[in-house]
Amino acid sequence: MQRTMKCKVCGMRMADNIREVAALGIDMMGFICWPGSPRFVGHTPLPDTKGLLRVGVFVDQPAEEIYSYTRLHRLDAVQLHGNEVPSLLETLRHDCPQLLIIKAISIRDKEDLLKADRYHGLCHLLLFDTRCQCVGGSGQQFSWDMLQHYQGPTPFLLSGGIGPEDAERVATLDHPLLEGIDLNSRFETSPALKDTQRLAVFLDRLTRTLSTPIH
Repeated sequence: MQRTMKCKVCGMRMADNIREVAALGIDMMGFICWPGSPRFVGHTPLPDTKGLLRVGVFVDQPAEEIYSYTRLHRLDAVQLHGNEVPSLLETLRHDCPQLLIIKAISIRDKEDLLKADRYHGLCHLLLFDTRCQCVGGSGQQFSWDMLQHYQGPTPFLLSGGIGPEDAERVATLDHPLLEGIDLNSRFETSPALKDTQRLAVFLDRLTRTLSTPIH
């Protein structure tokens, strides 16, 4: 059976670039709705992305602000990338049951994986990113060997510094709850502007490697 892996491209903002990346056959596209980011999407309505899950990324923002961006940008999912308390996730699930909720967990050592325990049953996906001084888009990787220590029940996306050279390495990761990957700064020519050709080559290599039988 051929292995599959979902792909999310995050930090999108420019209309033409959004359309080009959407045409590559990815599964999810992320729009950063936190004003502190250089990839902040702002308040201009975004173009259609037919067939893609539209994910808004938030950092310690109140529910009312999340709802406002969700309506404006027609979001299908929210990714919480700060130190959000579990009660916020409970509120989102109650008020917007149709929204898919992703909770980002910043990882530097295996003990950081324990932070996910607060959110099991409250989010649909976790996202493991690299713990650093900035919020997202650092281009840095944590040690993927630590993923073997994750034994929680919630599936996850792998994020943090995945670059064009990592396709084969990503494809060989073996964890029953690894659902996909999140790509961002390593595929940019400038903040929020993705190199479509580099993405296309990466996705082709990933697909070909995943389709190779494991012996």
